[in-house]
Amino acid sequence: MALKDLFGKKEERANDEIIAIEPSQIYEAAVLELKDVVAPSALEINSNFIKIGEKIARTLFVFSYPRYLAMNWFSPIINMDKVFDISLYVHPIDTATVLRQLQKKVAEVQSQIHMREEKGLVRDPMLDAAHQNLEDLRDRLQQATEKLFSFGLYITLYADTIEELDREESEIRSMLESKLIYAKPALFQQGEGLLTVFPLGYDKIGINSKLNSSPISSLFPFVSFDLTSNKGILYGVNRHNNSLVLFDRFSLENYNSVIFAKSGSGKSYAAKLEILRSLMFDTDVIIIDPEREYEYLAEAVDGRYFNISLSSQHHINPFDLPKPREDEDPADVLRSNIINLVGLFRIMLGGLTPEEDSVLDKAITETYASRDITPDSDFSSKIPPILSDLELVLVNMEGGEGLAQKMRKYTQGTWAGFINQPTNVDINKKLVAFSVRDMEDELRPVAMYLIVHYIWNAVRKTIKKRILVIDEAWWIMKEEQGASFLFGIAKRARKYFLGVATITQDVGDFLRSPYGVPIITNSSIQILLKQSPATIDLVQKTFTLTDEEKFLILESGVGEGLFFAGLKHVAIKIISSYTEDQVITSDPHQLLAIKRAKQEISPDNK
Repeated sequence: MALKDLFGKKEERANDEIIAIEPSQIYEAAVLELKDVVAPSALEINSNFIKIGEKIARTLFVFSYPRYLAMNWFSPIINMDKVFDISLYVHPIDTATVLRQLQKKVAEVQSQIHMREEKGLVRDPMLDAAHQNLEDLRDRLQQATEKLFSFGLYITLYADTIEELDREESEIRSMLESKLIYAKPALFQQGEGLLTVFPLGYDKIGINSKLNSSPISSLFPFVSFDLTSNKGILYGVNRHNNSLVLFDRFSLENYNSVIFAKSGSGKSYAAKLEILRSLMFDTDVIIIDPEREYEYLAEAVDGRYFNISLSSQHHINPFDLPKPREDEDPADVLRSNIINLVGLFRIMLGGLTPEEDSVLDKAITETYASRDITPDSDFSSKIPPILSDLELVLVNMEGGEGLAQKMRKYTQGTWAGFINQPTNVDINKKLVAFSVRDMEDELRPVAMYLIVHYIWNAVRKTIKKRILVIDEAWWIMKEEQGASFLFGIAKRARKYFLGVATITQDVGDFLRSPYGVPIITNSSIQILLKQSPATIDLVQKTFTLTDEEKFLILESGVGEGLFFAGLKHVAIKIISSYTEDQVITSDPHQLLAIKRAKQEISPDNK
């Protein structure tokens, strides 16, 4: 078949006569039609492939099916990360004609069975099964519960080289043959095969099989992986089939999530989009913000934003105690808080020896006791001590002088305003964010641990649907004590209706922590956006990604990647409306434009 027969020939009707116009005549006449625009630059047809411009194509047809087709059997093909076209041809067959043919076939099979019986031969299971299948099909056709069709399935593969095309063909045929479905290339019919797969409705190859309604329904409409549920929030669009990824994190076995991406790939944008949409479903959100990215969002939704730094007016006292619930023993609450305080001081003081650990544990207990806070007392209305009280106890305790000296920079030195104050923050809003951007790098892990500890006490006090967002979690994962504390919260969060959303760009440091992988395995939702080549192998091993998925997240654009929920995962593109984008954007160009717009409409400029 020549090139002009497929694409290059133009036809005009004049006086009921078909006039063929050659490509050279089109060029000379300077006439350009739609066919000229969509046609490739060149077409070469061979026995088992077609070269279309720079691409090579090959059409396969399916010619054999097993006795039984399971539902979704075609979904592995549909969800392959390959470029290919699929055409299905379903030709109805008249039921009366089929019934007459089936009657003859049943008579033939019965005759063979009787002949074997007369000869005394052993029963043939294949003949018995064929007879039963024919009778069942006749019954269903007569009752109009089934119809018979002539069905054709064609697949056209595209690649850049013959070798790549052969690999794709081998892969698809292997997947089909594992289900006892057989396909082969349309030899010397590749031109007809290309026209068959095009959306023209022409079955030029005509390799059809007789199938009834049930097996055809197992293939059509296409079934592909999706995460669309009846409730939840919109996370994005499924890049495989453009369906919506709707999901509710609180419908899984735990409510935690992790987002991994390199800087600038849209991880904070995705988190803010989920926060904004979760607020509409009566979910409280608490955020630890290391870069002051969530301030405008908090302002837009009437939330609260606390800036924690050495010069800030907002303070958190690590000695605060949660009010014991009815099902909690006050002694357990106090003991748990003392253990967490020892962990905080390990970070603050750069580690503790076993002797210092023991002295500090005793000193914290005595510091609480100085305010009449003991395991046997009702401390719900007591005023908790502060760090200076602990320093005073250490000074007067044997073996505590060295610890008191180390503690002095937090009680009397330049860092005194940070931690040696009573708590004056209130988180009784739907959205609360804590910023640690202005905190010195040396103190940032301490600040994040302290904030998470304060939030955890607040969460335990009142059970309600909440999400705790920890952005740039690698800061707290740098210290083993902080990583251990975060892992403990992730494990226990479900009991308090809390979902912990862990976000990080430093994937390597996060996964190398002994608590990194356990935090991931305790997160039912995992989002992988664009990754760095330096860490992609570690990510692939941790999440058991295929090579196609590995290259997908390497080559993804901003806001694109993989979305894991439970046992399912899809390729996702995160999308937002214009209004949402204006609230949550972190793009400096957009932020400057918004700032200028505010200045232009502000009363001072009128």
